[in-house]
Amino acid sequence: MDEQAYVWGTGKRKCAIARVRLFTGDGKIIVNGKPYQEVFPRLLHRQLIEAPSRVTETTGKYDTIVKIGGGGLSGQAAAIQHGIARALVKQNELFKSLLRQEGLLTRDARVKERKKYGLKRARKAPQYTKR
Repeated sequence: MDEQAYVWGTGKRKCAIARVRLFTGDGKIIVNGKPYQEVFPRLLHRQLIEAPSRVTETTGKYDTIVKIGGGGLSGQAAAIQHGIARALVKQNELFKSLLRQEGLLTRDARVKERKKYGLKRARKAPQYTKR
């Protein structure tokens, strides 16, 4: 598979970074050397990953190989979705408007806010006591 021509896309979400390669094939999605069903047991995560190919009606046309690191399962699933969407746009420029309409090309920039000193979490303050 590696000797074939492919298109690639990088997807990011929270702390997760996905490097996605798209090959012509029969729709297999491999994440870190395993089928994506093993890596993502939850249906919601699988639907996120399948969304770009469902929107562009390319389900079963491309094999996808993903290398992912960082973050948790939800962040990783969203990063893979972002990467697949970007790779599909490189494959065919006509997909751009479809994917943009669904919001799949927009990088979700929300990340965890840092904890501040004097507070319990990023914004939660200790309880105020009058006496």
